[in-house]
Amino acid sequence: MSYQHSMTCYTEGIRVLAPVKWRGLNGLMSVFWDAEGQSGAKGYYLSPDPRLVIFFNDVSPHIRMTNREGGFGQHDRPMTRAIYVPAGVPLWTNFTSPHRFSHLDLHVHRDRLLRFLAPSVGASAALTALRRPVEIQDVGSIETLAGLLVEEVSNPSKHPVYAESLVGSILTGLLDIPEHDGKQANGRLTQAQMNRLISRIDACGDCRLTVAEMAATVGLSESWFANVFKQTTGKTPLQWQLGRRIELAQKLLVESDLTVAGIAAQLGFTDQAHLTKAFRQNVGETPAAWRRLRQIG
Repeated sequence: MSYQHSMTCYTEGIRVLAPVKWRGLNGLMSVFWDAEGQSGAKGYYLSPDPRLVIFFNDVSPHIRMTNREGGFGQHDRPMTRAIYVPAGVPLWTNFTSPHRFSHLDLHVHRDRLLRFLAPSVGASAALTALRRPVEIQDVGSIETLAGLLVEEVSNPSKHPVYAESLVGSILTGLLDIPEHDGKQANGRLTQAQMNRLISRIDACGDCRLTVAEMAATVGLSESWFANVFKQTTGKTPLQWQLGRRIELAQKLLVESDLTVAGIAAQLGFTDQAHLTKAFRQNVGETPAAWRRLRQIG
């Protein structure tokens, strides 16, 4: 039986560029949009059922989002490549610059999602996952699965179970599904938890969070998080975070005209000497030498 989703939606300054493609499945609705928004465009969305949005291009420099009415300016953040919005959670969006985008909307009846997850993870873990919003920038294989689903939505050629299985794979790849006792049975963070952490770190201008903030992001106590993080990555949380900051420093060295001192200030290092020492320890060269080699190459 096909599923007809219900959603309160209001947009302004956004226009559709091609006919919308959609397909109703058993408890699911898949919708593919190709559209563009002008600077200042905005939207409001509220659904009684869970939904997922997967963008096929990077919208983070162009779209801000918030779950609070009037939240722009204090409680907004960049729109990520993939988001899971729990049932009944409102979402406001705002375009800071003109942008063309395409995305896949997946609307899933709550009971359908529970029936899909509960046999494998248990009813309690399934309910917990349904309540947890997810926002990730590094979509990885999820984008590939979403692309296959768009092809099947646009030109149906297989039994509906094929499209439904793709939706199931996308859901389990994106949702933050806890283990039975709230901890990781194998002493490691799940990929969904790592995705949440990476997105949170990347959303910070200087890639700096305390260990307590990192633990809260993935829903663990600070002590347990520090233990399983080391088992997962081979590094302490702060060592790993420093590595992310060095990666961002490398990106700024290549893509910007900032001085090394300016990059150090932007990324929260004490001074240029602090960045240079950390950079040499991680990369093997000073920032200035590393930049010169890239410019020559």
